[in-house]
Amino acid sequence: MTTALTDAAHAVAASTVMALLPNRPRLLALGEPTHGERTLLDLRNELFRQLVDHEGYRTITVESDCLRGLIVNDYVASGAGTLDETMERGFSHGWGAEAGNRELVRWMREYNHARPRAEQLRFAGFDGPLEIDAAESPRQALTTLHAYLSHWVDPELMACTADTLERLLGADDRWTNPAAMTEPATSVGRAPEARELRLIADDLVALLNAQAPHLIAVTSPDELDQARLYGRTATGLLRYHFAMADSAPSRMTRLCALRDQMMAENLLALAERGPTLVYAHNSHLQRDKSTMQMWQGPVAVVERRRARQRPPGPGVRLPGHRPRHDPAPRSRHPTARHHRRASLPPPGRPLHPRHPLDHRRRRKRATRSPRVSLVRLRTTRPRPPGPDRRDRLRQRRPTEPAALAAADPFPVVDRLPVRSLGRKDND
Repeated sequence: MTTALTDAAHAVAASTVMALLPNRPRLLALGEPTHGERTLLDLRNELFRQLVDHEGYRTITVESDCLRGLIVNDYVASGAGTLDETMERGFSHGWGAEAGNRELVRWMREYNHARPRAEQLRFAGFDGPLEIDAAESPRQALTTLHAYLSHWVDPELMACTADTLERLLGADDRWTNPAAMTEPATSVGRAPEARELRLIADDLVALLNAQAPHLIAVTSPDELDQARLYGRTATGLLRYHFAMADSAPSRMTRLCALRDQMMAENLLALAERGPTLVYAHNSHLQRDKSTMQMWQGPVAVVERRRARQRPPGPGVRLPGHRPRHDPAPRSRHPTARHHRRASLPPPGRPLHPRHPLDHRRRRKRATRSPRVSLVRLRTTRPRPPGPDRRDRLRQRRPTEPAALAAADPFPVVDRLPVRSLGRKDND
């Protein structure tokens, strides 16, 4: 008797997701195929609630401005400001207007109320201060980092004074000019002042790292983490503005790569603090290079995360969204081929000591970057392939559940229960 494919599907719940993984990932990424879908936001909220209650997760990060995310985190931690102000000022890309995001922030604040700091939930944005039509001024990141170091470090070690920094920054309008996105000649990114600011930012970050032992002793971990965030953001923004002033044909590809590099660095920093749920568009979470359509044509998005992380173990992938040019994502890393071929043993049976997915082989490599597992969502069925392509896919990926488990270490997860935080199921 042939088993239906639906019998191999699982509901998207924390217990189900974790049962499919060999151990708890430091970064669990939930990818969406499109922005602004309320159903997917409700699913994310419910999954995060379950991860908090049963799996020890305490942080969620979304594809939003990392500096604005500090406003949201202050609100959920201490109630600073009002919910309306937080939603208006704490998100970029217009995400503050989404009801699902508002429900998430409201629930996090309610959860944190009367709980000690160590047990509280944290919110973070991991995107740079960037929009599709402009980039922010590096003023906030540079001046805040400079003020932090000036307070705790010998002034003679500082790269410049606060007055010099203000003079070089000038008016913010020069940095946020929307015309610079399509007209490189109008960008301030390669002006003499901007070049000098890049050197100063690099010196400040180097000083921050050199003084880390002293800063750990005299400041709190949160203050030091924020200073490092400001340092990453300052150097990343100045790098981005420098690329905006480039007129080469590969300009937009480089800008997209720089944005993803900022995202990757912020994600790695969050993973060092503890298990984190990541929510973003699928194109920012996949392992291989993706493309996006811009006004000048298709643009490649280089995923820099892969260069700094070991190949992921088995993750969770929902059917759907995959670039048409990449029917079966592959990694050039030699170890990743073993991960693709590895199959999981029956429930209750331990992995063989030499199995590629056995976490015991990784204990001696604890200093490596954290593993990332992916969950991908879809709202519509993928486009049916043609006859020839269907035959190739059938040969590569058998559709029988028994063969599916042996052919692909990434189980397919379907049946999305939609529940808003604090509400009953809406099946």
